[in-house]
Amino acid sequence: FLRTHGYLPSVDDVYVGMATIRRNGLRKGDYITGQTRPARPNEKYAALREEKVKEIENILAGRLDKFLLLVGPCSADNEEAVLDYLLRLRKAQDKVSEKICIIPRVYTNKPRTTGMGYKGMIHQPDPNRNEDMLRGIVTVREMYIRAMKETEFFCADEMLYPENYRYL
Repeated sequence: FLRTHGYLPSVDDVYVGMATIRRNGLRKGDYITGQTRPARPNEKYAALREEKVKEIENILAGRLDKFLLLVGPCSADNEEAVLDYLLRLRKAQDKVSEKICIIPRVYTNKPRTTGMGYKGMIHQPDPNRNEDMLRGIVTVREMYIRAMKETEFFCADEMLYPENYRYL
């Protein structure tokens, strides 16, 4: 993204694709002029994700004077409730962004369920129906994409059941 006002993200930022950056050898601090096109959805979120990854790396390496806060509910199993929570968390993030980087934790498993019983959205997206891991993976992915689009948060999750690794 090209910043149009200062160094913080704004709604006026202009997306520049990676191919353009490479082709023109653009570097941080370069000034450019010319016509632009609106960012395609996949380009915008890929660039935002890359910025967030760099921010986290810089915090962990001690290059940024910020706290990294991973916070969220246990056993998220209702998309509307998750989005409501994330929208509230977004307001808090906007207020403390100079000192704290918030990463929402949206836990889609039920850690206390062993054997029979509801194991969470990833295993059983509809608690009133039979388990369906494929549908659960799709449901959780759609929820994370919606969260990204509506809040610009990239969520963390945990993988409780080791046998699920093959679905990554």
